[in-house]
Amino acid sequence: MDTQGRDDIDPADQWVLDPATGTYRLRERPAQDRARKQPGLPRQSSHAPADASTPPRSRRTAAAPGPPGRRRGKPDGRLSRRRKALLWTAGAMGLVLTAVGVGGYLVYEHFNGNLTTVDVGDAGSKNVGGDGPLNLLVIGTDSRQGLGRRYGDADSVGHADTTILFHVSADRSNATAMSIPRDIVTGIPDCPTRRKDGTTTTIPGIPAGLTTPRFNESLGVGGRDPGCTMRAVTLLTGIPVDHFMMVDFEAVKALSTAVGGVDVCLSRPLVDPKSHLDLSAGRHRIEGEQALEFVRTRHALRNQSDLDRIRLQQNFLSAMIRKIKSSGTLTSPGKLFTLADAATRALTVDSAIGSVSRLTGLAKDLSRVDAKHITFTTLPVVDNPNERVHATVVVDRARAEQLFAMIRNDVSLSGRRKQPRADPRLVGPRAAASDVRVQVYNGSGVSGAARGTVDWLRGVQGVGGPANGGNAPSPAPRTTLAYTPGQADQARALAAMLGLPGSALRPSSGADDAQGADMSLTLGADFVRAGVPIADPAAPPEDLTRTRADNSSCVS
Repeated sequence: MDTQGRDDIDPADQWVLDPATGTYRLRERPAQDRARKQPGLPRQSSHAPADASTPPRSRRTAAAPGPPGRRRGKPDGRLSRRRKALLWTAGAMGLVLTAVGVGGYLVYEHFNGNLTTVDVGDAGSKNVGGDGPLNLLVIGTDSRQGLGRRYGDADSVGHADTTILFHVSADRSNATAMSIPRDIVTGIPDCPTRRKDGTTTTIPGIPAGLTTPRFNESLGVGGRDPGCTMRAVTLLTGIPVDHFMMVDFEAVKALSTAVGGVDVCLSRPLVDPKSHLDLSAGRHRIEGEQALEFVRTRHALRNQSDLDRIRLQQNFLSAMIRKIKSSGTLTSPGKLFTLADAATRALTVDSAIGSVSRLTGLAKDLSRVDAKHITFTTLPVVDNPNERVHATVVVDRARAEQLFAMIRNDVSLSGRRKQPRADPRLVGPRAAASDVRVQVYNGSGVSGAARGTVDWLRGVQGVGGPANGGNAPSPAPRTTLAYTPGQADQARALAAMLGLPGSALRPSSGADDAQGADMSLTLGADFVRAGVPIADPAAPPEDLTRTRADNSSCVS
């Protein structure tokens, strides 16, 4: 303020209102005062009168005239109080800003401290949103640890009781949530697992066969961690998994309460003494213990099967998505804190997304998908033919591969199906079966697939020149048929026999046409067996169950 050591100028008098700008500024010094500040000149009061015989005025009794609009003659005590008020206000604002900064840091550290992470090694990826499709594995365990005997075995570490592969399209316009039934019999691959001491051990897998385990044993049994479940899903579907999120029974209670309850509608009563559920027909808002009873019930459902329970759980998750998007949870600081606190306490995630900042970025990325374009479905299965009492199921390969192809090719399940146009590669005359010449290569991973296809083409379809080319140079994700322009009629004939979609046909430039080389059929991962049509990656399989997240109709 440049007034220290001067008893003739009140500090408050140094601030004057500038009528040109409407703001306060420091008063400029009088010219004589500036001159007396020069070296060698005696220092005098800036308020000294021009006539030395006139006694100086006291600043307490007659302050110097101020600029227009300035109030004059204020008591010194009142000015001091205003000055103190300004200082207190500035100090308080500084304290608030500091508290917000410290509070934000503490909240961030609090949420980070809530999270549990697992290092899954190369089972996942570094993709945490942004560009490209994203595959998240949501695992609900049946762990009873810490919940007492009410839920069964209190010492169970849990298995993959509920598993959903959540595929988000590259442009974030849609998502497909595919439930994987826990009772599928399937092989489980070897699983490198990181121990707490930092060392890695490999848990042996179990190949498909007479002793094939259920899918839910990919977690918990033998010390298998969520990375093992991620590997099992990739083996089963051919779809790479980027990350996992795992929750347990307690999480269902906490999250349903944090959002203020989940609204469900029932077309008939659901009563299950084993899960203690007792709901009448109609609409209900459920949370906490009742929400857990709802998602666990099986005996209250018509067929009392796991597949029925999957549909009920999909309905519950759809309702929770609608609640979060419609109730202002994401725009209310209080609600958002409650939800974030409950979610981070409930979640176990892979280390690649194991921080609040990464999860927040991922959540913002996923929130771009509209609920009406989030579709729940279930991996197609059939009863296990090797059991008299059908307690387990097996993958319906023909229909499942069609669904897998849609996910791999980023095709939405939520849009209305347009009437497909006839593929021009399939339109035109077809050669007689006896005139078809083709070399068959096995890139499917199914032992003997090429040999079996050749036998089927020759013995059932009457193809004159099928030949076994053996194994393909590398595994093929899809079945393809390569041909030259002069073989187009043969290609159309063979495609009709095998049920190939137009996208499987690969016309070449025609350089080999004159040489009379055979067509080349490479069987891919979408091949089931000869006679079963190859899945069209742009169309969902017939009778596929689908539920949109914005559908609030009653559950039967």
